[in-house]
Amino acid sequence: MTTIREKLERMEENYLAPYALKSSQSKGRERPEEPDSIRTCFMRDRDRIIHSKSFRRLKHKTQVYISPENDHYRTRLTHTLEVSQISRTVGKALGLNTDLIEAIALGHDVGHTPFSHTGEAVLNRLLPGGFRHNENSVRVLTHIEQGKRGSGLNLSQETLTGILYHSGLEKDDSGYNTLEGQVVRFADKIAYLQHDIDDSIRADVLRLADIPREYLEVLGKGHGERIATLVQDLVQNSSKNINSGQHKISLSLPVQETLKGLRKFMFDLVYLGPLCMVERQRAIYVVEFLFDYYVQNYERLPAFYCKIAQDEGIERGVADYISGMTDNYCIATFEDLVIPRSYVHEIRMSRSSSL
Repeated sequence: MTTIREKLERMEENYLAPYALKSSQSKGRERPEEPDSIRTCFMRDRDRIIHSKSFRRLKHKTQVYISPENDHYRTRLTHTLEVSQISRTVGKALGLNTDLIEAIALGHDVGHTPFSHTGEAVLNRLLPGGFRHNENSVRVLTHIEQGKRGSGLNLSQETLTGILYHSGLEKDDSGYNTLEGQVVRFADKIAYLQHDIDDSIRADVLRLADIPREYLEVLGKGHGERIATLVQDLVQNSSKNINSGQHKISLSLPVQETLKGLRKFMFDLVYLGPLCMVERQRAIYVVEFLFDYYVQNYERLPAFYCKIAQDEGIERGVADYISGMTDNYCIATFEDLVIPRSYVHEIRMSRSSSL
């Protein structure tokens, strides 16, 4: 009897573009599994990621501004959803496998640290061998998350490859990444630059008039207009690449150069600007303190991370623990270790709760 999954796989063969990666063409998982009766392999990857603890924690990991009081600022979770939406739009227009795109997009940032790229920079400096969030996302999904059959979620090779190579604006990953993975890489840049502009204007860190006119003339003045311009250009230019025999997703050169210039502008004025610098120095202090503390007292790590410290090195276990923290949990852990507390109050509270 033909399963629903097999019907879906046949539909992919009939309706996806010839250059799209079909679910039936997947190179499989590290540990072989029986195929699902309903879901394709990439649908299964997506579901495993979205039900993982690391995915849920993204809602309390900030994007640029640390622990903002305004609920309208983006978090890693809302960023991830915006990347998923943009990449699926591009993928649909190009006839690609949107299930694979969605799995990569939803998992691409699960390895991010608290305090955005500031936390990443600190761990990269302190961890022997360095720390990069894209590599850590793969580590989280293959080692830290615990599935039914042990360590890792046992995702398909294509999903993990797309997550591993999602970073970088100018690099050419056409030789080893699927077209679906390449789409997510560009969608990530489109999403974060545009919504960081939106958040910065909301925070009064940036005014629209501050953005160089030459960038706005190419991309547009409004938030939605700029995203639409980038998405349309990505679809049109990638179609030209594919029709000429290139396995490559890319923006046209004028739009690519404009995006690079806008990115540099945001780094100079916002990411490395005075307001973010104040927040960044505080975040650096907290992460450095926790790293040093747990390296010297690694036995105080939770049992899971303590075992990693024993098996793979103390710094590795500490980095895994800290990188998994949300901003709020990181701050609370710091306060718990540093700020004196009244044990008399704690004793009274524990006694009253036992009554």
